[in-house]
Amino acid sequence: MDSKLTLFSQIISKIDRVIFKKIVKEKKTDYRNKGFDSWTHLVSMLFCHFAKSTSVRDISNGLRSATGNLNHLGIKTAPSKSSISYQNGKRDADLFKDLYFKLLEHLGQHTKQKRVKLKIKVPVYLLDSTLISLCLSLFDWATYRTKKGAVKMHTLLEYDGKLPVYVNITKGSVADNKGAENIPLEKGAVIVADRFYNDFPMLSIWDSKGVFFVIRHKENLKFETLQERELPPKGAQNILKDEDIILSNPISKEKYPKKLRRVAVWDDENKQTIEIITNNFTWAASTIAELYKQRWQIEIFFRDIKQLLHIKTFIGTSENAVKIQIWTALITILILKYLKSIAKYPWQLSNLVAFIRLNIFVKINLQYWLDKPFDQPPESQKTYYQGCLLYTSPSPRDS
Repeated sequence: MDSKLTLFSQIISKIDRVIFKKIVKEKKTDYRNKGFDSWTHLVSMLFCHFAKSTSVRDISNGLRSATGNLNHLGIKTAPSKSSISYQNGKRDADLFKDLYFKLLEHLGQHTKQKRVKLKIKVPVYLLDSTLISLCLSLFDWATYRTKKGAVKMHTLLEYDGKLPVYVNITKGSVADNKGAENIPLEKGAVIVADRFYNDFPMLSIWDSKGVFFVIRHKENLKFETLQERELPPKGAQNILKDEDIILSNPISKEKYPKKLRRVAVWDDENKQTIEIITNNFTWAASTIAELYKQRWQIEIFFRDIKQLLHIKTFIGTSENAVKIQIWTALITILILKYLKSIAKYPWQLSNLVAFIRLNIFVKINLQYWLDKPFDQPPESQKTYYQGCLLYTSPSPRDS
């Protein structure tokens, strides 16, 4: 067992350095930056998220406290505050974007879970955006409202792995449907979205590409009923209406002339009717209702990345610095979900983050710790480093 390395070093080792070096070479992000190179920058920003550092001072001091173990992280010296700030503003944020998608190819496959509630086998994607508020006086480029600033993460989440396959970071003022214009369209897949994506020209493009959609329609939708479908038996009493329709508003009809299917569902939890349109005419109404219900998974993803990692406040004020912090947060949550998938212990993501944060510079075998976090390892496998505590909860055997 390899217990000579800190948990953080072993976590960082999950990133393939060969792949990273290739991206660095393509992007030329180390050109004339021999001191604070791209790898040191990546390690610094991942430390920011894993340790939830609130400033460049915290990052610099935190890594400086690991003196003697920095070589295991692949860096020579702890970066200075000025180096982190400067490169956050200057180094191409697409370096971290490209790394995220490469890691998604290699590690993301492990995070996919078996479907329980959905009976269909086609690829399912959840589309939504989340707003991150900013102070307009400091982030003057991030226009949103007259006195408020914000950035928006337009996100397409793959359902089985609960990880984004598309992220578009824009100013907060960019409309949801506009931020989703370039999402990847996979023939035969289904995209589930809220009413803000009720954009008929966009839906017409999706349909022409062989993509199914399940979208909540606006309350003022004008339509004519072509055919009422038979409602399902007692097992699905929440289905109120299932019908084939055609748009009756002349402008909307010109944008989407084909027929649609409309399903009305009673949401017992929120005591409201959810009205959905889709271009799929073969799935059961209950399947369409369940698909829309699963849209909540993307809200959970947004909650996790905002609460568990560091993207509510930013350590740099430029647009590039904000994008770097968001992309490295996405890399962090990808690694966390990968670690969760290879662990035998049934970690909750919030607990896994908290335990790593408390034990970040402890030397113990990562896989052993992931599998048996409350078991006392042999003394030869455990090393306390600079006062870090290994366990915050007693072993069940101690009670």
